[in-house]
Amino acid sequence: MRGRTALLLLGMGFFAGCASRAAKPQPPETSSGEGGTKVTRREKMPRNYLGEGVASFYGPGLHGRPTASGEKFNQNALTAAHRTERFGSCVKVMNMENGRQVEVRVNDRGPFVDGRIIDVSKAAAKQLGMLDKGLARVRLYRCGSDRVSRVSVEFWAVPA
Repeated sequence: MRGRTALLLLGMGFFAGCASRAAKPQPPETSSGEGGTKVTRREKMPRNYLGEGVASFYGPGLHGRPTASGEKFNQNALTAAHRTERFGSCVKVMNMENGRQVEVRVNDRGPFVDGRIIDVSKAAAKQLGMLDKGLARVRLYRCGSDRVSRVSVEFWAVPA
């Protein structure tokens, strides 16, 4: 019995060694959408690129309530919630479905729904043309000058 098992394993090893190997597939080239250039690697993406994903908007039920940064949420301002970007940083959101874009200031944390990359205010959603659907496929960039909000230092300073 042991001899047959050993012979069977030896035969399987022999045939596996003779099998041809599949070639490793090359990553497909994808269009970056700007000037028809091709981007195949993360290293070739612009330094201000933050990612792609689904954006949603929030507003009416939270208007006037405090955000994670401490300021009151205003659905009519160009603001957004992002998981990791620092408060006050400027993010350019580009709707990949219609090409519209808007610059928003991060003042909240979120989104807390899997598969979403950013939550924008109602005003930003209107400029992006996503009010009807509520969701849009977007690409995020840091703003060119990496502007920080004009909120005064007194607002951010914590009294001792």
